[in-house]
Amino acid sequence: MSFNSIPSFSMSRIEDRDHATIEELKLALMTHGFFTITDHGISDDVLTSSYSVSKEFFALPDDIKNSYAHPEKAGARGYTPYGKETALGETTADLKEFWHHGPIVDELFDSRIEKNIEVKEIKNFNSQFDILFSQLNNLGLKVLSSIALILGKKDNFFNDWVIKGNSLLRLIHYPPVSDPSNILRARAHGDINLVTLLVGAEKSGLEVKNPNGKWIPIAAKSKSIVCNIGDMMELVTRSKLKSTSHRVVDHNVNASTSRYSMPFFLHPSPDVMLRSIVDNSSESVSAHDFLEERLRAIKLY
Repeated sequence: MSFNSIPSFSMSRIEDRDHATIEELKLALMTHGFFTITDHGISDDVLTSSYSVSKEFFALPDDIKNSYAHPEKAGARGYTPYGKETALGETTADLKEFWHHGPIVDELFDSRIEKNIEVKEIKNFNSQFDILFSQLNNLGLKVLSSIALILGKKDNFFNDWVIKGNSLLRLIHYPPVSDPSNILRARAHGDINLVTLLVGAEKSGLEVKNPNGKWIPIAAKSKSIVCNIGDMMELVTRSKLKSTSHRVVDHNVNASTSRYSMPFFLHPSPDVMLRSIVDNSSESVSAHDFLEERLRAIKLY
């Protein structure tokens, strides 16, 4: 089945298990794995403040930002500069710089999960993204609950995978595009994780590839959150749920400006074994090994 747009769902109707809504959501997940969520419960104040603090960080001098780079940790936390991340199968790096922020780690987390790095130059940086991380994580649990029911599981099926998991909030800055021959800010890729929540970007540019090879634009809507299936979820559902290729472009090169984005990646704990949850296939790989392999493929190692 092809598609020319992605559906939008009310989170309250999803939580109420409205039959028609759940059936439409199921179709979206099995067709292309993308949808948007309205009335998601994350306040405008939190989103506005988060974007403001993100912009403040990326406006810092390069030498300060680079002091927070930790390539030896594959960028698991802190800053990753331009020219590093390269989409799977590509040779040209994406046109972006980004910051990684994770959960507040305690003794119950796997020891391989890194602690957050404190940004000293911006007083409320860490506290702001602790708040956003927590709210997106709670929303992600609700989305996973609905996916579990669609797959015929109990609604808390994925909780043990992710409550103390390796989830990640990424703050991205795409600079203005200056070369008309290269309008790709992020080249075509699938997400590594279980599910991604993308806080409404201020500018358009996100596109999803449909089965006919056509790139479908997803309009930037500040009041909605884009949700998509990642490669780990496609793996454990034996491709029943689809992780679809997507990219970020700038078609308005003559008036190009910076673009900021904040995707949240729901990752399981490193020790979770990823194996089929829809049949009796015995093939498996740990979440840690799956992630490490993909980080090498996209040149973060």
